[in-house]
Amino acid sequence: HYGGMSQATIRNLDPATGELIEEVPCATGADVQAAVARARAAWPAWRDMESSQRLDLVRAALERMGEQAPELGAVLSREMGKPLERAVGEVRGYVQRLTEELERVAQAIAPEIVPGSEDRVLLTREPHGVVAVITPWNFPVGMPAQMLVPALGAGNTVVFKPSEHVPLTGAYLARLFQEQLPEGVLELLQGEGAVGAALVDADVDMVAFVGSRATGIAIMRSAAGGLKRVVLELGGKDPLIIFADSDLEAAALSATQFSLSNTGQVCCSVERVLVESSVAEKIEELVLKEVANWPFGDPLAKGTCMGPLVSESQRDNVVAHVADAREKGARIAIGGELPEGPGWFYPATVIVDAPEDAKVRQDETFGPVVCLSTFETEEEAIEKANDTVYGLGANVWTSDPERGQRVSAALRAGQVGVNRYLGGAPGTPWVGARQSGMGFLGGIEGHRQFTSPKTVATAPA
Repeated sequence: HYGGMSQATIRNLDPATGELIEEVPCATGADVQAAVARARAAWPAWRDMESSQRLDLVRAALERMGEQAPELGAVLSREMGKPLERAVGEVRGYVQRLTEELERVAQAIAPEIVPGSEDRVLLTREPHGVVAVITPWNFPVGMPAQMLVPALGAGNTVVFKPSEHVPLTGAYLARLFQEQLPEGVLELLQGEGAVGAALVDADVDMVAFVGSRATGIAIMRSAAGGLKRVVLELGGKDPLIIFADSDLEAAALSATQFSLSNTGQVCCSVERVLVESSVAEKIEELVLKEVANWPFGDPLAKGTCMGPLVSESQRDNVVAHVADAREKGARIAIGGELPEGPGWFYPATVIVDAPEDAKVRQDETFGPVVCLSTFETEEEAIEKANDTVYGLGANVWTSDPERGQRVSAALRAGQVGVNRYLGGAPGTPWVGARQSGMGFLGGIEGHRQFTSPKTVATAPA
Protein backbone atom coordinates (compact mmCIF):
# COMPACT_ATOMS: atom_id res chain seq x y z
CA HIS A 1 0.00 0.00 0.00
CA TYR A 2 1.03 3.60 -0.71
CA GLY A 3 1.46 6.30 1.94
CA GLY A 4 -0.44 4.48 4.66
CA MET A 5 -3.29 3.49 2.32
CA SER A 6 -4.20 0.41 4.35
CA GLN A 7 -7.98 0.62 4.05
CA ALA A 8 -9.22 -1.99 1.59
CA THR A 9 -12.82 -0.81 1.21
CA ILE A 10 -15.18 2.07 1.88
CA ARG A 11 -18.08 1.03 4.10
CA ASN A 12 -20.70 3.03 2.28
CA LEU A 13 -23.49 3.65 4.83
CA ASP A 14 -27.01 4.98 4.33
CA PRO A 15 -27.11 8.15 6.48
CA ALA A 16 -30.86 7.83 7.05
CA THR A 17 -30.62 4.31 8.51
CA GLY A 18 -26.96 3.61 9.26
CA GLU A 19 -27.25 0.43 7.18
CA LEU A 20 -24.54 -0.72 4.80
CA ILE A 21 -25.30 0.10 1.16
CA GLU A 22 -22.20 -1.47 -0.34
CA GLU A 23 -18.53 -2.17 0.35
CA VAL A 24 -16.59 -0.23 -2.30
CA PRO A 25 -12.98 -1.26 -3.00
CA CYS A 26 -10.40 1.49 -2.43
CA ALA A 27 -7.60 2.26 -4.84
CA THR A 28 -4.12 1.07 -3.93
CA GLY A 29 -0.96 3.05 -4.56
CA ALA A 30 -0.42 1.00 -7.72
CA ASP A 31 -3.97 1.83 -8.86
CA VAL A 32 -3.28 5.55 -8.42
CA GLN A 33 -0.07 5.40 -10.43
CA ALA A 34 -1.71 3.31 -13.17
CA ALA A 35 -4.71 5.64 -13.50
CA VAL A 36 -2.47 8.69 -13.81
CA ALA A 37 -0.30 6.86 -16.37
CA ARG A 38 -3.36 6.00 -18.47
CA ALA A 39 -4.53 9.62 -18.35
CA ARG A 40 -1.03 10.78 -19.30
CA ALA A 41 -0.95 8.40 -22.27
CA ALA A 42 -4.39 9.57 -23.45
CA TRP A 43 -3.55 13.26 -23.18
CA PRO A 44 -1.75 14.02 -26.50
CA ALA A 45 -4.59 12.76 -28.71
CA TRP A 46 -7.22 14.45 -26.55
CA ARG A 47 -5.28 17.72 -26.50
CA ASP A 48 -4.85 17.67 -30.29
CA MET A 49 -8.51 16.93 -31.02
CA GLU A 50 -10.49 19.84 -32.44
CA SER A 51 -11.93 21.76 -29.51
CA SER A 52 -15.42 21.67 -31.04
CA GLN A 53 -15.24 17.88 -31.17
CA ARG A 54 -14.11 17.66 -27.54
CA LEU A 55 -16.92 19.94 -26.45
CA ASP A 56 -19.45 17.89 -28.42
CA LEU A 57 -18.36 14.76 -26.51
CA VAL A 58 -18.68 16.61 -23.18
CA ARG A 59 -22.11 17.88 -24.27
CA ALA A 60 -23.17 14.31 -25.04
CA ALA A 61 -22.18 13.25 -21.52
CA LEU A 62 -24.26 16.07 -20.05
CA GLU A 63 -27.21 15.02 -22.18
CA ARG A 64 -26.94 11.50 -20.77
CA MET A 65 -26.85 12.96 -17.27
CA GLY A 66 -30.09 14.77 -17.99
CA GLU A 67 -31.74 11.64 -19.35
CA GLN A 68 -30.71 9.62 -16.28
CA ALA A 69 -31.44 12.34 -13.70
CA PRO A 70 -34.06 10.26 -11.81
CA GLU A 71 -31.74 7.27 -11.48
CA LEU A 72 -28.63 9.29 -10.62
CA GLY A 73 -30.64 11.43 -8.21
CA ALA A 74 -31.89 8.32 -6.40
CA VAL A 75 -28.32 7.06 -5.89
CA LEU A 76 -27.28 10.51 -4.66
CA SER A 77 -30.20 10.74 -2.25
CA ARG A 78 -29.60 7.35 -0.67
CA GLU A 79 -25.83 7.81 -0.26
CA MET A 80 -25.78 11.41 0.92
CA GLY A 81 -29.20 11.94 2.47
CA LYS A 82 -30.33 14.83 0.26
CA PRO A 83 -34.14 14.76 -0.19
CA LEU A 84 -34.89 12.88 -3.41
CA GLU A 85 -36.69 15.74 -5.18
CA ARG A 86 -33.75 18.06 -4.50
CA ALA A 87 -31.24 15.41 -5.54
CA VAL A 88 -32.93 14.96 -8.93
CA GLY A 89 -33.17 18.75 -9.12
CA GLU A 90 -29.42 19.04 -8.52
CA VAL A 91 -28.71 16.78 -11.48
CA ARG A 92 -31.11 18.57 -13.82
CA GLY A 93 -30.06 22.04 -12.67
CA TYR A 94 -26.37 21.43 -13.26
CA VAL A 95 -27.02 19.75 -16.61
CA GLN A 96 -28.89 22.84 -17.81
CA ARG A 97 -26.36 25.28 -16.38
CA LEU A 98 -23.28 23.48 -17.68
CA THR A 99 -24.75 22.82 -21.12
CA GLU A 100 -25.20 26.58 -21.45
CA GLU A 101 -21.71 27.11 -19.99
CA LEU A 102 -20.07 25.08 -22.80
CA GLU A 103 -20.27 28.15 -25.03
CA ARG A 104 -18.21 30.05 -22.44
CA VAL A 105 -15.70 27.20 -22.31
CA ALA A 106 -15.35 27.56 -26.08
CA GLN A 107 -14.83 31.33 -25.69
CA ALA A 108 -12.32 30.82 -22.88
CA ILE A 109 -10.04 28.54 -24.93
CA ALA A 110 -10.44 30.20 -28.36
CA PRO A 111 -7.16 31.46 -29.89
CA GLU A 112 -6.95 35.17 -30.65
CA ILE A 113 -4.75 37.50 -32.66
CA VAL A 114 -3.52 40.28 -30.38
CA PRO A 115 -3.32 43.68 -32.17
CA GLY A 116 -0.84 46.48 -31.54
CA SER A 117 2.35 45.01 -33.01
CA GLU A 118 3.94 44.73 -36.44
CA ASP A 119 4.41 41.04 -35.67
CA ARG A 120 1.57 38.57 -35.84
CA VAL A 121 0.94 37.73 -32.20
CA LEU A 122 -1.18 34.65 -31.54
CA LEU A 123 -2.45 34.02 -28.02
CA THR A 124 -3.63 30.48 -27.31
CA ARG A 125 -4.84 28.73 -24.17
CA GLU A 126 -2.99 25.48 -23.62
CA PRO A 127 -4.26 22.67 -21.35
CA HIS A 128 -2.05 21.79 -18.40
CA GLY A 129 -2.05 18.03 -18.98
CA VAL A 130 -3.41 15.64 -16.35
CA VAL A 131 -5.75 17.24 -13.82
CA ALA A 132 -6.64 15.63 -10.50
CA VAL A 133 -10.27 16.45 -9.66
CA ILE A 134 -11.08 15.79 -5.99
CA THR A 135 -14.63 16.58 -4.97
CA PRO A 136 -16.93 16.79 -1.92
CA TRP A 137 -20.08 14.95 -0.90
CA ASN A 138 -22.53 17.81 -0.35
CA PHE A 139 -23.24 18.41 -4.07
CA PRO A 140 -21.82 15.14 -5.39
CA VAL A 141 -23.01 15.63 -8.97
CA GLY A 142 -22.85 19.40 -9.33
CA MET A 143 -19.39 20.00 -7.87
CA PRO A 144 -17.58 17.35 -9.93
CA ALA A 145 -19.41 18.31 -13.12
CA GLN A 146 -18.53 21.96 -12.61
CA MET A 147 -14.82 21.01 -12.77
CA LEU A 148 -14.94 18.09 -15.21
CA VAL A 149 -16.62 20.15 -17.94
CA PRO A 150 -14.02 22.95 -18.26
CA ALA A 151 -11.07 20.67 -17.48
CA LEU A 152 -12.00 18.21 -20.22
CA GLY A 153 -13.27 20.87 -22.61
CA ALA A 154 -9.94 22.68 -22.45
CA GLY A 155 -8.08 19.53 -23.49
CA ASN A 156 -6.88 18.12 -20.17
CA THR A 157 -7.31 14.51 -19.17
CA VAL A 158 -8.69 13.93 -15.68
CA VAL A 159 -8.22 11.55 -12.77
CA PHE A 160 -11.34 11.92 -10.65
CA LYS A 161 -11.66 11.01 -6.97
CA PRO A 162 -15.12 11.57 -5.50
CA SER A 163 -15.68 11.82 -1.75
CA GLU A 164 -15.63 8.54 0.14
CA HIS A 165 -19.17 9.37 1.36
CA VAL A 166 -20.60 9.20 -2.19
CA PRO A 167 -18.61 6.56 -4.11
CA LEU A 168 -21.59 5.18 -6.04
CA THR A 169 -22.70 8.65 -7.15
CA GLY A 170 -19.13 9.36 -8.26
CA ALA A 171 -18.92 6.07 -10.16
CA TYR A 172 -22.27 6.71 -11.87
CA LEU A 173 -21.17 10.19 -12.94
CA ALA A 174 -17.78 8.95 -14.16
CA ARG A 175 -19.43 6.23 -16.22
CA LEU A 176 -21.70 8.73 -17.97
CA PHE A 177 -18.61 10.66 -19.09
CA GLN A 178 -16.49 7.60 -19.85
CA GLU A 179 -19.15 6.22 -22.20
CA GLN A 180 -18.69 9.31 -24.41
CA LEU A 181 -14.94 9.92 -24.09
CA PRO A 182 -11.89 8.13 -25.50
CA GLU A 183 -10.29 5.57 -23.21
CA GLY A 184 -8.08 7.08 -20.51
CA VAL A 185 -9.43 10.62 -20.80
CA LEU A 186 -11.34 10.26 -17.53
CA GLU A 187 -10.07 7.85 -14.87
CA LEU A 188 -11.87 7.11 -11.59
CA LEU A 189 -10.29 6.41 -8.20
CA GLN A 190 -12.19 5.53 -5.03
CA GLY A 191 -10.96 6.01 -1.48
CA GLU A 192 -10.56 8.25 1.54
CA GLY A 193 -8.10 11.05 2.12
CA ALA A 194 -5.02 8.86 1.72
CA VAL A 195 -6.01 8.10 -1.87
CA GLY A 196 -6.50 11.79 -2.54
CA ALA A 197 -3.10 12.54 -1.02
CA ALA A 198 -1.47 9.89 -3.22
CA LEU A 199 -3.17 11.37 -6.28
CA VAL A 200 -1.89 14.87 -5.46
CA ASP A 201 1.61 13.43 -5.04
CA ALA A 202 1.42 11.54 -8.33
CA ASP A 203 2.45 12.74 -11.79
CA VAL A 204 -0.39 15.23 -12.28
CA ASP A 205 -0.05 18.79 -13.55
CA MET A 206 -2.94 20.42 -11.70
CA VAL A 207 -5.19 19.74 -8.72
CA ALA A 208 -8.78 21.01 -8.71
CA PHE A 209 -10.35 20.53 -5.29
CA VAL A 210 -13.58 21.49 -3.55
CA GLY A 211 -13.74 20.75 0.16
CA SER A 212 -12.45 21.83 3.53
CA ARG A 213 -9.90 24.52 4.29
CA ALA A 214 -7.71 22.03 6.20
CA THR A 215 -7.52 19.68 3.21
CA GLY A 216 -6.91 22.63 0.88
CA ILE A 217 -3.89 23.64 2.96
CA ALA A 218 -2.55 20.07 2.83
CA ILE A 219 -3.02 19.94 -0.96
CA MET A 220 -1.27 23.27 -1.47
CA ARG A 221 1.67 22.11 0.65
CA SER A 222 1.95 18.85 -1.28
CA ALA A 223 1.55 20.50 -4.70
CA ALA A 224 4.32 23.01 -3.95
CA GLY A 225 7.08 20.46 -4.52
CA GLY A 226 6.21 20.14 -8.20
CA LEU A 227 4.81 23.67 -8.58
CA LYS A 228 1.55 22.05 -9.63
CA ARG A 229 -1.29 24.37 -10.50
CA VAL A 230 -4.13 24.40 -7.98
CA VAL A 231 -7.72 25.57 -7.86
CA LEU A 232 -9.08 25.22 -4.34
CA GLU A 233 -12.70 26.05 -3.47
CA LEU A 234 -12.87 25.79 0.29
CA GLY A 235 -15.23 26.43 3.18
CA GLY A 236 -16.86 29.51 4.62
CA LYS A 237 -18.34 31.12 7.69
CA ASP A 238 -20.74 33.35 5.82
CA PRO A 239 -22.46 36.25 7.59
CA LEU A 240 -25.94 37.59 6.91
CA ILE A 241 -26.41 41.13 8.24
CA ILE A 242 -29.92 42.41 9.02
CA PHE A 243 -30.30 46.16 9.60
CA ALA A 244 -33.37 47.47 11.42
CA ASP A 245 -34.69 49.17 8.28
CA SER A 246 -34.85 45.85 6.37
CA ASP A 247 -37.89 43.96 5.17
CA LEU A 248 -37.68 41.87 8.34
CA GLU A 249 -39.93 39.04 7.14
CA ALA A 250 -37.92 38.55 3.95
CA ALA A 251 -34.59 38.84 5.79
CA ALA A 252 -35.59 36.30 8.45
CA LEU A 253 -36.87 33.91 5.78
CA SER A 254 -33.59 34.15 3.86
CA ALA A 255 -31.51 33.74 7.03
CA THR A 256 -33.42 30.59 8.00
CA GLN A 257 -33.68 28.96 4.59
CA PHE A 258 -30.02 29.38 3.78
CA SER A 259 -28.89 28.22 7.21
CA LEU A 260 -30.92 25.00 6.86
CA SER A 261 -30.90 24.20 3.13
CA ASN A 262 -29.16 20.88 2.36
CA THR A 263 -29.26 20.30 6.16
CA GLY A 264 -26.82 23.22 6.44
CA GLN A 265 -24.19 21.30 4.47
CA VAL A 266 -23.30 24.02 1.96
CA CYS A 267 -19.97 25.85 1.73
CA CYS A 268 -21.85 29.16 1.39
CA SER A 269 -24.51 28.43 4.02
CA VAL A 270 -25.48 31.31 6.26
CA GLU A 271 -23.39 30.44 9.31
CA ARG A 272 -23.76 33.71 11.26
CA VAL A 273 -26.85 35.94 11.37
CA LEU A 274 -25.92 39.43 12.65
CA VAL A 275 -28.98 41.44 13.65
CA GLU A 276 -29.26 45.12 14.62
CA SER A 277 -30.17 44.89 18.32
CA SER A 278 -33.36 46.98 18.09
CA VAL A 279 -35.02 44.28 15.94
CA ALA A 280 -33.37 41.20 17.47
CA GLU A 281 -36.50 39.99 19.26
CA LYS A 282 -38.63 40.36 16.13
CA ILE A 283 -36.11 38.53 13.97
CA GLU A 284 -35.89 35.68 16.48
CA GLU A 285 -39.69 35.39 16.49
CA LEU A 286 -39.79 35.28 12.66
CA VAL A 287 -36.92 32.77 12.48
CA LEU A 288 -38.60 30.43 14.96
CA LYS A 289 -41.82 30.61 12.97
CA GLU A 290 -39.99 29.63 9.77
CA VAL A 291 -37.93 26.89 11.47
CA ALA A 292 -41.22 25.09 12.18
CA ASN A 293 -41.45 24.53 8.40
CA TRP A 294 -38.15 22.58 8.37
CA PRO A 295 -38.74 19.17 9.98
CA PHE A 296 -36.30 16.39 9.17
CA GLY A 297 -37.41 13.13 7.62
CA ASP A 298 -36.78 10.24 5.27
CA PRO A 299 -34.93 11.69 2.25
CA LEU A 300 -36.74 9.28 -0.09
CA ALA A 301 -40.20 10.39 1.10
CA LYS A 302 -42.08 12.97 -0.93
CA GLY A 303 -41.98 16.51 0.46
CA THR A 304 -39.09 16.03 2.92
CA CYS A 305 -37.38 19.37 3.70
CA MET A 306 -34.26 18.12 5.50
CA GLY A 307 -32.59 14.76 5.35
CA PRO A 308 -29.91 13.47 7.71
CA LEU A 309 -26.38 14.74 7.98
CA VAL A 310 -24.06 12.80 5.70
CA SER A 311 -22.22 10.86 8.43
CA GLU A 312 -21.96 10.23 12.13
CA SER A 313 -18.77 12.31 12.33
CA GLN A 314 -20.48 15.24 10.62
CA ARG A 315 -23.34 15.09 13.13
CA ASP A 316 -20.82 14.81 15.98
CA ASN A 317 -19.29 18.10 14.80
CA VAL A 318 -22.68 19.84 14.93
CA VAL A 319 -23.41 18.37 18.36
CA ALA A 320 -20.05 19.64 19.62
CA HIS A 321 -20.73 23.16 18.31
CA VAL A 322 -24.13 23.32 19.98
CA ALA A 323 -22.79 21.93 23.27
CA ASP A 324 -19.90 24.40 23.26
CA ALA A 325 -22.28 27.34 22.64
CA ARG A 326 -24.57 26.16 25.45
CA GLU A 327 -21.64 25.79 27.88
CA LYS A 328 -20.44 29.30 27.03
CA GLY A 329 -23.78 30.87 27.87
CA ALA A 330 -25.72 30.89 24.60
CA ARG A 331 -29.45 30.28 24.64
CA ILE A 332 -30.80 27.39 22.56
CA ALA A 333 -34.18 28.75 21.41
CA ILE A 334 -35.24 25.54 19.67
CA GLY A 335 -33.67 22.19 18.82
CA GLY A 336 -30.25 21.24 20.05
CA GLU A 337 -31.16 17.72 21.17
CA LEU A 338 -30.28 14.43 19.48
CA PRO A 339 -33.38 12.69 18.14
CA GLU A 340 -34.07 9.04 18.90
CA GLY A 341 -33.96 6.41 16.19
CA PRO A 342 -31.55 5.34 13.48
CA GLY A 343 -29.65 7.56 11.07
CA TRP A 344 -27.72 10.80 11.52
CA PHE A 345 -30.62 13.22 11.77
CA TYR A 346 -30.43 16.49 13.70
CA PRO A 347 -33.22 19.01 14.23
CA ALA A 348 -33.22 22.58 12.97
CA THR A 349 -31.62 24.49 15.83
CA VAL A 350 -31.58 28.19 16.72
CA ILE A 351 -28.72 29.50 18.89
CA VAL A 352 -29.02 33.02 20.33
CA ASP A 353 -26.19 35.21 21.61
CA ALA A 354 -23.31 32.75 21.41
CA PRO A 355 -20.13 34.57 22.52
CA GLU A 356 -17.42 35.49 20.03
CA ASP A 357 -15.16 32.62 21.15
CA ALA A 358 -17.81 29.94 20.67
CA LYS A 359 -17.05 27.35 17.99
CA VAL A 360 -20.35 28.16 16.29
CA ARG A 361 -19.09 31.73 15.75
CA GLN A 362 -15.59 30.78 14.58
CA ASP A 363 -15.50 27.35 12.90
CA GLU A 364 -17.52 25.94 10.04
CA THR A 365 -20.56 24.19 11.57
CA PHE A 366 -21.93 22.67 8.35
CA GLY A 367 -25.21 21.68 9.94
CA PRO A 368 -28.83 22.82 10.42
CA VAL A 369 -28.10 25.66 12.83
CA VAL A 370 -29.29 29.29 12.75
CA CYS A 371 -26.85 31.33 14.82
CA LEU A 372 -28.26 34.74 15.90
CA SER A 373 -26.21 37.54 17.47
CA THR A 374 -26.53 41.32 17.62
CA PHE A 375 -24.72 44.53 16.69
CA GLU A 376 -25.32 48.22 17.40
CA THR A 377 -23.71 50.14 14.51
CA GLU A 378 -22.90 49.68 10.85
CA GLU A 379 -19.19 49.71 11.65
CA GLU A 380 -19.64 46.97 14.25
CA ALA A 381 -21.66 44.86 11.77
CA ILE A 382 -18.87 45.07 9.20
CA GLU A 383 -16.20 44.31 11.78
CA LYS A 384 -18.05 41.24 13.06
CA ALA A 385 -18.86 40.02 9.56
CA ASN A 386 -15.19 40.22 8.57
CA ASP A 387 -13.94 38.64 11.81
CA THR A 388 -13.08 35.31 10.20
CA VAL A 389 -10.29 33.74 8.17
CA TYR A 390 -12.89 32.82 5.55
CA GLY A 391 -14.20 34.95 2.70
CA LEU A 392 -16.61 32.95 0.58
CA GLY A 393 -19.96 34.76 0.70
CA ALA A 394 -21.92 37.37 2.62
CA ASN A 395 -25.42 38.82 2.65
CA VAL A 396 -26.76 42.27 3.58
CA TRP A 397 -30.35 43.31 4.24
CA THR A 398 -31.28 47.02 4.34
CA SER A 399 -33.81 49.36 2.71
CA ASP A 400 -31.08 52.00 2.24
CA PRO A 401 -29.44 51.44 -1.19
CA GLU A 402 -26.39 53.52 -0.31
CA ARG A 403 -25.82 51.51 2.86
CA GLY A 404 -26.24 48.29 0.88
CA GLN A 405 -23.50 49.33 -1.53
CA ARG A 406 -21.28 50.72 1.22
CA VAL A 407 -21.47 47.61 3.39
CA SER A 408 -21.15 45.14 0.53
CA ALA A 409 -18.01 46.96 -0.65
CA ALA A 410 -16.51 46.64 2.84
CA LEU A 411 -17.20 42.92 3.22
CA ARG A 412 -14.27 40.65 2.39
CA ALA A 413 -16.04 37.96 0.39
CA GLY A 414 -16.10 36.54 -3.11
CA GLN A 415 -19.83 37.11 -3.61
CA VAL A 416 -22.33 39.26 -1.75
CA GLY A 417 -26.13 39.37 -1.88
CA VAL A 418 -27.94 42.62 -1.08
CA ASN A 419 -31.60 42.11 -0.12
CA ARG A 420 -31.32 38.60 -1.55
CA TYR A 421 -29.20 35.54 -1.02
CA LEU A 422 -25.77 35.77 -2.62
CA GLY A 423 -25.32 34.69 -6.22
CA GLY A 424 -24.10 35.85 -9.58
CA ALA A 425 -25.27 36.26 -13.12
CA PRO A 426 -24.51 33.49 -15.62
CA GLY A 427 -20.86 33.71 -16.59
CA THR A 428 -19.58 35.19 -13.33
CA PRO A 429 -16.88 33.25 -11.49
CA TRP A 430 -17.42 31.61 -8.10
CA VAL A 431 -14.67 32.99 -5.88
CA GLY A 432 -13.41 32.10 -2.42
CA ALA A 433 -11.60 35.16 -1.08
CA ARG A 434 -9.00 34.95 1.67
CA GLN A 435 -8.79 31.40 3.10
CA SER A 436 -11.97 30.27 1.33
CA GLY A 437 -10.05 29.49 -1.82
CA MET A 438 -7.17 29.74 -4.25
CA GLY A 439 -8.12 30.31 -7.86
CA PHE A 440 -11.78 30.12 -8.78
CA LEU A 441 -14.37 28.30 -10.86
CA GLY A 442 -16.99 29.29 -13.43
CA GLY A 443 -17.31 31.86 -16.18
CA ILE A 444 -14.64 32.54 -18.79
CA GLU A 445 -12.09 33.55 -16.13
CA GLY A 446 -12.72 30.41 -14.12
CA HIS A 447 -12.57 28.10 -17.14
CA ARG A 448 -9.19 29.57 -18.06
CA GLN A 449 -7.78 28.29 -14.74
CA PHE A 450 -7.60 24.91 -16.50
CA THR A 451 -5.27 26.36 -19.15
CA SER A 452 -2.05 28.34 -19.43
CA PRO A 453 -1.76 31.25 -21.89
CA LYS A 454 0.84 30.88 -24.64
CA THR A 455 1.99 33.67 -26.95
CA VAL A 456 3.57 33.05 -30.37
CA ALA A 457 4.94 36.18 -32.10
CA THR A 458 5.85 35.81 -35.81
CA ALA A 459 7.82 38.49 -37.63
CA PRO A 460 6.29 39.84 -40.87
CA ALA A 461 7.49 38.14 -44.03
